[in-house]
Amino acid sequence: MSEEVKMALDEATESMTKAIDHLENELSKVRAGKASPAMLDGIRVDYYGSMTPLKNIANVSTPDPRTLVVQAWEKHMLDAVSKAIMEANLGLNPQNNGDVVIISVPMLTEERRRDLSKRAHAEGEHARVSIRSARHEALQFIKQAQKDGLPEDEAKSGETKVQELTDRFNRKVDEVISAKDKDIMTI
Repeated sequence: MSEEVKMALDEATESMTKAIDHLENELSKVRAGKASPAMLDGIRVDYYGSMTPLKNIANVSTPDPRTLVVQAWEKHMLDAVSKAIMEANLGLNPQNNGDVVIISVPMLTEERRRDLSKRAHAEGEHARVSIRSARHEALQFIKQAQKDGLPEDEAKSGETKVQELTDRFNRKVDEVISAKDKDIMTI
Protein backbone atom coordinates (compact mmCIF):
# COMPACT_ATOMS: atom_id res chain seq x y z
CA MET A 1 0.00 0.00 0.00
CA SER A 2 1.35 3.41 -0.94
CA GLU A 3 2.09 6.17 1.53
CA GLU A 4 -0.74 8.35 0.17
CA VAL A 5 -3.39 5.64 0.62
CA LYS A 6 -2.11 4.81 4.10
CA MET A 7 -2.24 8.49 5.07
CA ALA A 8 -5.82 8.83 3.73
CA LEU A 9 -6.89 5.73 5.69
CA ASP A 10 -5.24 6.97 8.88
CA GLU A 11 -6.94 10.37 8.61
CA ALA A 12 -10.31 8.75 7.89
CA THR A 13 -9.90 6.34 10.81
CA GLU A 14 -9.07 9.20 13.15
CA SER A 15 -12.07 11.27 12.02
CA MET A 16 -14.44 8.32 12.23
CA THR A 17 -13.17 7.39 15.69
CA LYS A 18 -13.82 10.95 16.83
CA ALA A 19 -17.37 10.70 15.46
CA ILE A 20 -17.97 7.52 17.50
CA ASP A 21 -16.45 9.09 20.63
CA HIS A 22 -18.65 12.15 20.21
CA LEU A 23 -21.71 9.95 19.74
CA GLU A 24 -20.97 7.99 22.91
CA ASN A 25 -20.38 11.23 24.82
CA GLU A 26 -23.67 12.73 23.65
CA LEU A 27 -25.59 9.53 24.39
CA SER A 28 -24.21 9.44 27.93
CA LYS A 29 -26.14 12.67 28.52
CA VAL A 30 -29.42 11.09 27.41
CA ARG A 31 -30.90 9.63 30.55
CA ALA A 32 -32.37 6.18 30.39
CA GLY A 33 -34.35 6.06 33.61
CA LYS A 34 -31.28 5.44 35.73
CA ALA A 35 -29.44 8.18 37.58
CA SER A 36 -26.02 8.92 36.14
CA PRO A 37 -23.54 11.66 37.06
CA ALA A 38 -23.13 12.30 33.31
CA MET A 39 -26.69 13.71 33.31
CA LEU A 40 -25.32 16.85 34.99
CA ASP A 41 -22.21 17.24 32.80
CA GLY A 42 -23.51 20.24 30.87
CA ILE A 43 -24.55 22.25 33.93
CA ARG A 44 -22.64 25.44 34.71
CA VAL A 45 -22.88 27.16 38.08
CA ASP A 46 -22.30 30.83 38.92
CA TYR A 47 -19.14 30.49 41.01
CA TYR A 48 -18.01 33.91 42.24
CA GLY A 49 -19.23 35.61 39.06
CA SER A 50 -17.80 33.00 36.67
CA MET A 51 -19.86 30.29 35.00
CA THR A 52 -18.04 27.11 36.06
CA PRO A 53 -18.84 23.46 35.18
CA LEU A 54 -20.60 21.70 38.07
CA LYS A 55 -17.96 18.97 38.18
CA ASN A 56 -15.32 21.62 39.01
CA ILE A 57 -17.07 22.76 42.20
CA ALA A 58 -18.88 19.64 43.42
CA ASN A 59 -18.83 15.87 43.55
CA VAL A 60 -21.77 14.06 41.93
CA SER A 61 -22.55 10.50 43.02
CA THR A 62 -25.33 7.95 42.63
CA PRO A 63 -26.12 6.14 45.89
CA ASP A 64 -28.91 4.20 44.14
CA PRO A 65 -30.32 3.96 40.57
CA ARG A 66 -32.96 6.65 41.21
CA THR A 67 -30.95 9.28 43.12
CA LEU A 68 -28.17 11.74 42.41
CA VAL A 69 -26.32 13.41 45.26
CA VAL A 70 -24.37 16.61 44.62
CA GLN A 71 -21.90 17.51 47.35
CA ALA A 72 -20.46 20.98 46.83
CA TRP A 73 -16.94 21.55 48.11
CA GLU A 74 -18.13 24.82 49.62
CA LYS A 75 -21.47 24.52 51.46
CA HIS A 76 -22.55 28.07 50.63
CA MET A 77 -22.58 27.02 46.93
CA LEU A 78 -25.50 24.58 47.44
CA ASP A 79 -28.13 27.21 46.60
CA ALA A 80 -26.30 28.19 43.40
CA VAL A 81 -25.99 24.49 42.46
CA SER A 82 -29.73 23.93 43.03
CA LYS A 83 -30.56 27.02 40.98
CA ALA A 84 -28.29 25.93 38.11
CA ILE A 85 -29.88 22.45 38.03
CA MET A 86 -33.37 23.98 37.92
CA GLU A 87 -32.38 26.43 35.16
CA ALA A 88 -30.86 23.61 33.09
CA ASN A 89 -34.43 22.44 32.43
CA LEU A 90 -33.61 18.73 32.69
CA GLY A 91 -36.91 17.87 34.38
CA LEU A 92 -35.12 17.32 37.68
CA ASN A 93 -36.17 18.77 41.04
CA PRO A 94 -33.19 19.29 43.36
CA GLN A 95 -33.70 19.23 47.14
CA ASN A 96 -31.15 21.15 49.23
CA ASN A 97 -30.87 19.75 52.78
CA GLY A 98 -28.05 22.05 53.89
CA ASP A 99 -25.29 19.44 53.42
CA VAL A 100 -25.92 18.10 49.93
CA VAL A 101 -28.32 18.53 47.01
CA ILE A 102 -30.43 15.41 46.50
CA ILE A 103 -32.07 14.81 43.14
CA SER A 104 -34.67 12.08 42.69
CA VAL A 105 -34.73 10.91 39.09
CA PRO A 106 -38.36 10.30 38.09
CA MET A 107 -39.49 7.26 36.12
CA LEU A 108 -39.76 7.85 32.38
CA THR A 109 -43.15 7.77 30.71
CA GLU A 110 -43.60 5.79 27.51
CA GLU A 111 -43.88 9.01 25.50
CA ARG A 112 -40.67 10.39 27.05
CA ARG A 113 -38.89 7.11 26.27
CA ARG A 114 -39.90 7.41 22.61
CA ASP A 115 -38.67 11.03 22.53
CA LEU A 116 -35.33 10.01 24.03
CA SER A 117 -35.07 7.16 21.54
CA LYS A 118 -35.65 9.61 18.67
CA ARG A 119 -32.96 11.87 20.10
CA ALA A 120 -30.54 8.95 20.30
CA HIS A 121 -31.26 8.03 16.67
CA ALA A 122 -30.76 11.67 15.64
CA GLU A 123 -27.34 11.67 17.36
CA GLY A 124 -26.56 8.46 15.49
CA GLU A 125 -27.42 10.14 12.21
CA HIS A 126 -25.07 13.03 13.05
CA ALA A 127 -22.30 10.47 13.60
CA ARG A 128 -23.08 8.83 10.25
CA VAL A 129 -22.86 12.21 8.52
CA SER A 130 -19.42 12.76 10.10
CA ILE A 131 -18.33 9.30 8.96
CA ARG A 132 -19.53 9.96 5.41
CA SER A 133 -17.70 13.28 5.43
CA ALA A 134 -14.47 11.55 6.48
CA ARG A 135 -15.00 8.98 3.71
CA HIS A 136 -15.53 11.75 1.16
CA GLU A 137 -12.34 13.52 2.22
CA ALA A 138 -10.32 10.28 2.03
CA LEU A 139 -11.67 9.48 -1.43
CA GLN A 140 -10.91 13.02 -2.63
CA PHE A 141 -7.36 12.68 -1.30
CA ILE A 142 -6.90 9.35 -3.10
CA LYS A 143 -8.29 10.77 -6.37
CA GLN A 144 -5.92 13.72 -6.13
CA ALA A 145 -3.03 11.35 -5.44
CA GLN A 146 -4.03 9.34 -8.52
CA LYS A 147 -3.90 12.52 -10.61
CA ASP A 148 -0.45 13.16 -9.15
CA GLY A 149 0.84 9.76 -10.25
CA LEU A 150 -0.58 7.09 -7.91
CA PRO A 151 -1.18 3.87 -9.91
CA GLU A 152 -4.84 3.20 -10.71
CA ASP A 153 -4.90 -0.25 -9.07
CA GLU A 154 -3.54 1.23 -5.80
CA ALA A 155 -6.16 3.98 -5.96
CA LYS A 156 -8.96 1.41 -6.46
CA SER A 157 -7.57 -0.68 -3.61
CA GLY A 158 -7.48 2.43 -1.39
CA GLU A 159 -11.05 3.32 -2.28
CA THR A 160 -12.17 -0.21 -1.39
CA LYS A 161 -10.36 0.00 1.95
CA VAL A 162 -11.97 3.38 2.70
CA GLN A 163 -15.41 1.90 1.98
CA GLU A 164 -14.69 -1.10 4.24
CA LEU A 165 -13.61 1.29 6.98
CA THR A 166 -16.79 3.33 6.51
CA ASP A 167 -18.95 0.21 6.69
CA ARG A 168 -17.19 -0.93 9.87
CA PHE A 169 -17.75 2.42 11.60
CA ASN A 170 -21.38 2.56 10.46
CA ARG A 171 -21.92 -0.87 12.06
CA LYS A 172 -20.36 0.51 15.23
CA VAL A 173 -22.84 3.42 15.19
CA ASP A 174 -25.69 0.92 14.79
CA GLU A 175 -24.39 -1.10 17.76
CA VAL A 176 -24.07 1.96 19.99
CA ILE A 177 -27.54 3.24 19.04
CA SER A 178 -29.25 -0.13 19.51
CA ALA A 179 -27.60 -0.55 22.93
CA LYS A 180 -28.77 2.92 24.00
CA ASP A 181 -32.23 2.30 22.54
CA LYS A 182 -32.51 -0.91 24.51
CA ASP A 183 -31.34 0.92 27.63
CA ILE A 184 -33.92 3.69 27.12
CA MET A 185 -36.82 1.33 26.45
CA THR A 186 -36.05 -1.00 29.38
CA ILE A 187 -38.38 -0.21 32.25
